[in-house]
Amino acid sequence: MTSPRPAADLKVPAGGRTATVRVPGTSANLGPGFDSLGLAVSLYDTLRVATLAPAGTVAGGGAEVLEFDLRGEGVQELPRDASHLVVRAMDLAFARLGYRRGGLRITAENVLPHGRGLGSSASAIVAAIVAANALVEPADQRDKQWVLQLASEMEGHPDNVAPAIFGAVAVSWEEDGAYASARVTPSSAVIPVVAIPNVELKTEMARGMLPAVVPHAQAAANSGRTALLIHALKDAPELLAAGTRDYLHQDYRAAAMPESAALVAALRAAGHAAFISGAGPTVMALANGPREADAMVEFITAGRFAHGEKESSTLQWRVLRLEVDSDGAKVEVHPGS
Repeated sequence: MTSPRPAADLKVPAGGRTATVRVPGTSANLGPGFDSLGLAVSLYDTLRVATLAPAGTVAGGGAEVLEFDLRGEGVQELPRDASHLVVRAMDLAFARLGYRRGGLRITAENVLPHGRGLGSSASAIVAAIVAANALVEPADQRDKQWVLQLASEMEGHPDNVAPAIFGAVAVSWEEDGAYASARVTPSSAVIPVVAIPNVELKTEMARGMLPAVVPHAQAAANSGRTALLIHALKDAPELLAAGTRDYLHQDYRAAAMPESAALVAALRAAGHAAFISGAGPTVMALANGPREADAMVEFITAGRFAHGEKESSTLQWRVLRLEVDSDGAKVEVHPGS
């Protein structure tokens, strides 16, 4: 591996350009597809990055102007400086492209809730890398496969970043240190419904509850359901409930989100294809057509499901009927800031 070039040797993106990137939210796993399946949905974060004439720079890459306007989700908690995930991802992307940041004005409009299992960190990483790639000179720009590699490297796995980049359903894997993804277009009958609770769950905590090994029978059952799920998504949505049965991770994590686990169990008992979205605690269900989607929304909003000995009334749920996003990350570049 070659050593990074000194900052003084790196180019700076030309001033006076603005890249606007819209990235969909995502749901990873879809039940049995642990760390390999992801779905893009019609909730969008928007990132606008304007390049400014470098100011206050010194040889070797001194401090430069960074203006950060943050709106929506996370406005009270997230930083507005170089420690923000967006800036860190842009810095890495620029460096890989042979650039340094220069002066930037960043506006992040966050719609995706944080710590809920809807891919907010993947969206931020993808938006930042796509924006950086769009702001360098055309001869230095890379394709979406490059974005996938770098975003997966930062995120640690491709299950959320792949659908955020390519849209629809992504089947992703890693081999010999390289990430790859295949795009699957689901049937138009498939309608995602999400129930988002008013609490967060850190991905690290959820992952920490998983065992190091599982019985062979569970692994075999899970692989069969994953294969069935791909068929159900594409050609047989009436099999979605069977295809979303998971044997690898949800039961082990249930204690961290009992209300979400209870909702999944209740929806599945009613015949719906429900599962924990990503690491949770959001619950997602995939409907076969609008009639079932309406039934799911009514079921969840009625709140008649329990965990343990009492009614599940400790959480507030935001219930949304969404669409499958088919486009993935979209970027526009235009002059002016």
